[in-house]
Amino acid sequence: MALTHGLADLHTHTTASDGMQSPADNVRLAKEAGLAAIAITDHDTVAGVAEAVEEGSRLGITVVPGVELSTVADSSDIHVLGYYTNNKDEMWLSRLAGLRGVRDRRNDMIVDKLRELGIAITMDEVIAAAHGNRTKDELQSTEVSIGRPHIAAVLISKGAAQTMKEAFDRYLASGAAAYVNPPRLNPFEAIDWIREAGGTSVIAHPGLYGNDTLVEEIIRYGAQGIEVYHSDHSPEDEQRYEELANRYPLIVTGGSDFHGSRQGVIFHGAVGSRTVSTEVLRQLQPSWRRERNGD
Repeated sequence: MALTHGLADLHTHTTASDGMQSPADNVRLAKEAGLAAIAITDHDTVAGVAEAVEEGSRLGITVVPGVELSTVADSSDIHVLGYYTNNKDEMWLSRLAGLRGVRDRRNDMIVDKLRELGIAITMDEVIAAAHGNRTKDELQSTEVSIGRPHIAAVLISKGAAQTMKEAFDRYLASGAAAYVNPPRLNPFEAIDWIREAGGTSVIAHPGLYGNDTLVEEIIRYGAQGIEVYHSDHSPEDEQRYEELANRYPLIVTGGSDFHGSRQGVIFHGAVGSRTVSTEVLRQLQPSWRRERNGD
């Protein structure tokens, strides 16, 4: 489909991971928001991309295939976005499946810690909160990725927290009572994986890490872009990362990090609340990079 000029939200999540809306719903929300393009960037899975592409074709919205890889560096969660990977590549899909396996183990560890804290919670309840009555085997077969927001939803239902923010602050965020961080992929490996799958790597929401020294180290290693515009970035963050992007130089991206609405509150931001020009899409495509580099 030919891309129309306009705005793009390059960071959204769906029910393929920890979002509340289906991939098709996200595309419809993009249409309602007046966007020309939207990226589907679920955690450690590309399972929602095909559905979104189909709906995009129907509505005249360009869908950018993406993914958000969960990594760890300096004991901190670091997320790396990948765009335009070859999602038919068996090695790439196998690597993503491995990441979901690590995520599953972390979820089990969090639930165990919550039980140690006296909260009666089970993984079956987390699965039910995530995707209804499907079993864990069914979720794995459809490449669905379960994450901390699903655990938070159960904590809220049990009265252990009143809001998503409280659930994360008290139990799930870095340094909180039930936080765990098992050995996982590091961001440098994530960049390699995305490159080997033919895609473009972008550091997600760098303002959330509180470690610009590490962010620059990741850039120097080979990250090709940085998410300057994000729902949780302050104007000062955006200015700082714009300057960083100009210094290296990097592809400048932005997105809402939309996860849907829980308890009437939109997690991170609404579709279209953070955008960039659709001209950025060309920069993210491997063919443009090869042309720029004279390959």
